[in-house]
Amino acid sequence: MNLPGLVDVHVHLRSPGGEHKEDFRTGSAAALAGGFTTVLAMPNTQPPLVSYDNWRVAQTQAASQSLCDVFLYAGACAEHIDQLPLLSAHAPALKIYLDQTYGPLRVRGLETLAGVMSGWTCEKPICLHAEGESVAVGLALAAVYGKHIHFCHISRRAEVELIARAKERGLPVSCEVTPHHLFLNETDAARLGAYGDMRPTLAAPDDQAALWEHINSTIDCVASDHAPHTRAEKENPQGSPPGVPGLESTLPLMLTAVAQGRLSAARLSELLAVNPRRLFNLPEQPDTWVEVDPEAEYVFPEHPLYTKCGWSPFAGMRLTGRITRVVLRGQEAVRAGIVLNYQNP
Repeated sequence: MNLPGLVDVHVHLRSPGGEHKEDFRTGSAAALAGGFTTVLAMPNTQPPLVSYDNWRVAQTQAASQSLCDVFLYAGACAEHIDQLPLLSAHAPALKIYLDQTYGPLRVRGLETLAGVMSGWTCEKPICLHAEGESVAVGLALAAVYGKHIHFCHISRRAEVELIARAKERGLPVSCEVTPHHLFLNETDAARLGAYGDMRPTLAAPDDQAALWEHINSTIDCVASDHAPHTRAEKENPQGSPPGVPGLESTLPLMLTAVAQGRLSAARLSELLAVNPRRLFNLPEQPDTWVEVDPEAEYVFPEHPLYTKCGWSPFAGMRLTGRITRVVLRGQEAVRAGIVLNYQNP
C-alpha cells in the first residue's frame, strides 16, 4: 500500500537551544523513518521564534540541516507583537499558547490577544494550545476576527464536541489529535510515570473514546506533538519536563487503527497528508510517497529510533503495519526502516 508523503503539523525539534534533546538532522531523520516528508516545528525554543530575525536564522538552519522539508512556526508574545506583520509574510503559521506549557510563550490578557490577532495580517492558520475553557476563547476569536483557528492536541470530550458544534455553525476552525491521546489514557499515565507525562495530560477513557468517535468527522489532522526529552531529564527527581517523542510511532499506530477497523486507509491519508497540506497551504512534493506493509505484525520498536532521546511510551506495543520505503522527490530516503545517507551525530 502506498501513501502520499505525510505531513506532521506539530513537532518540537528543539533547535535552537535544546540540541541535546533533538536537532534538525536527527529530528528530520526520525520524521523520514516515520513516513513524514514535511514537518512544522514549534517556536518555543531558546531563543523563542518571536522576532523575524530569530525566525529567519532558525529557518535557514532548518533548510540547510534537515533531511526532509521543515518549516518553523512564528510564536506570539506580548513583547513582540510589532514583529507579527513581517512574520506573517514568511512563517507558515502562528502559534499562541493560551495554557501553561513547557516554555516562555504563554499569552495572557484580552488586550494582548487582540493585538496578536490584528498583527497576524494574513490568512495563514493561527494555532492554539488551548485546553478546557480556553477552547471557548479560541472559538470566540474565530467568530470575532473571522480567521482560521487551528486547535492543537485536542484531548477531552467536551473540547471536541464544542469544536464539532462550532463547525456545524460554519466557524473557520480545524483541530488535530495526537496518537498518545488516541492510544493511551490516564491508566497508562500511572504505569508510565514521567515517561507518560505530557501536555495536555492523558485523559479518562471516556475522553479517549470521544476522540475515536470524531476521528472520521470533526478531527482534521493527526499530529505527533513530537516533544523529546532525555532519559536523565525525564528521571530527574526534582521534576521532569512534559512531552513524549512521536514521529516514528505515529504512522505505525494509525496503521494499526486501520487494521482494527477504526478508520479506513483513505481516511488515514486525509488525516496525515491531504488535510494538513491543504489547511496549512504547504507546497506539494512531486514524486514523493510512502510504501507500507499493512499486514506486518511486530513489536514497537523493532527498527532503530532516530530521535536523540532514544525512548518511546509505545515501546513493547504490538502493532500491525510497517513502513517499508519512503521516496522523497524521486530519491529513495528510507529502506526497510533505515534512513539512507544518514550518519549518527
